[in-house]
Amino acid sequence: MTFKPMIKSLMVAAGLALCAGVTAQPLDGTLKKIKDTGTITVATRGASIPFNYLDDNNKQTGFAWDISQRVVEQVKKELKLAKLEVKTLEVTPQTRIPLVANQTVDLECSSTTNNAERQNQVSFSTTFFVVGARLLVRKNSGIKHWSDLVGKNVVVSAGTTAERMLRRLNEQNKWGINIILAKDINENFLTVETGRAVAATQDDIILFSNIARARNPANWEVVGVPQQKEAYGCMLRKGDVAFKKLVDNVIVGMMRSGEFASLYEKYFLKPIAVKGNVTVNFPMSPEMQELIRNPNDQPL
Repeated sequence: MTFKPMIKSLMVAAGLALCAGVTAQPLDGTLKKIKDTGTITVATRGASIPFNYLDDNNKQTGFAWDISQRVVEQVKKELKLAKLEVKTLEVTPQTRIPLVANQTVDLECSSTTNNAERQNQVSFSTTFFVVGARLLVRKNSGIKHWSDLVGKNVVVSAGTTAERMLRRLNEQNKWGINIILAKDINENFLTVETGRAVAATQDDIILFSNIARARNPANWEVVGVPQQKEAYGCMLRKGDVAFKKLVDNVIVGMMRSGEFASLYEKYFLKPIAVKGNVTVNFPMSPEMQELIRNPNDQPL
């Protein structure tokens, strides 16, 4: 055997050995749990529109919910399961991280921001959405900038990064804002709608979805320069390399195939079955277009 063919044969043999080693490695983490139990537990949200919510037909749906269902399909395929039971558990901004961290929930895909602090408790998938925190106000409120909130009542959903941001801005600038906490985005908007707060702060896409569902959308607007950009990702147990790789591959695969863009159009540009038929009307941002070109799992 000449030198080059011999090297080629050794490389092929090494590659086969490596593949065999990977295949032979036992399952661990979430995938082992799913294989052993035949079930996967996926988090639901009641009103994280248009990401993960119950529609007018009481059906769980949404942009992020559909991503989670693609993950479920891939798990079933990779584990070669004839049947995979999907259990659901509704979470809130306050309970979602603990329930993933303690492994009650295997996968949570909604409007959850990936940041360094949360990474101490859970892991995040490849980013599937980029947002910025802004303000929702009545058009006749006179509020155009964050500094216009001085001494006023402002509502924010409890347990969110927006709450922490608002508290930080209030303290740093000594604005004297009275911060009102809402349990979810529906209560967040209701607080402004009923006049108990002059403004609501939340991720911009959430605010636009609230306006789309308002009785009189023309009365409302989103103002204020985004104070920070944030990345949404699916949450899973911390340090679960194999399961994270599977989830990441699903999301990136959807981006590469065009399914991701089609899903975006379905939930952000077309009518969805909420309060009849509403359209969020949120065109894809340059940040989202860049994300599709260069997927990553980094917090912003």
